[in-house]
Amino acid sequence: MDPRIARTRALLQDALLSLARERDLDEIAVADIADRATINRSTFYQHYADKETLLADALDTRARQAGADLSEAGTLELTDAPPLLLTRYVEHLDENAALYRRALGEGGSSIAAARLRARINTVVIQGVSEHSDHPETEMPLEIVAAGITGSLVGVLTAWLEMEPRPSVAEASGWAWRMLVPAVAKEIAQGAAGGAPVCTVTGPPEA
Repeated sequence: MDPRIARTRALLQDALLSLARERDLDEIAVADIADRATINRSTFYQHYADKETLLADALDTRARQAGADLSEAGTLELTDAPPLLLTRYVEHLDENAALYRRALGEGGSSIAAARLRARINTVVIQGVSEHSDHPETEMPLEIVAAGITGSLVGVLTAWLEMEPRPSVAEASGWAWRMLVPAVAKEIAQGAAGGAPVCTVTGPPEA
């Protein structure tokens, strides 16, 4: 990407994230974003069609910078604890809780929420399809993935709204159980020589 384009998009993303920490998305106008980014409004539309797409890109960028990009999920293997990538993602949500409450909650960004669901759904489909003996696979794969994805997004959204908010470790455990149904039972079967359950791990540490 041209460095000038990258710089302008970074300015726009930073501007929107800053504004989104202050007020709801529907209270933020494109003109507000342009002013905060110190660019003109026409420049905004050269890079983004709307503020929701900008927000989705900004959240993706922040997750990637935090080492919590769900699209980088790698191998699927047995583990009895939430994988590192999932924990990192929950940590990222925790550190930006006010922002994600606005993005994912009622009146938030449908594009940002849909993009998150799509990324989780891809991970779920990969995991379930690689384990045809998974107990949920009697149903169509798309239905299984949609159910798990919806549960996981719901758990994370509800956790962000809790006061006081439980720990990252606890939320990661909840998310883990939504991501991999019946995980405790499957792990026990695996230890006894049964079929392993799938889990998501991130890319190797550098």
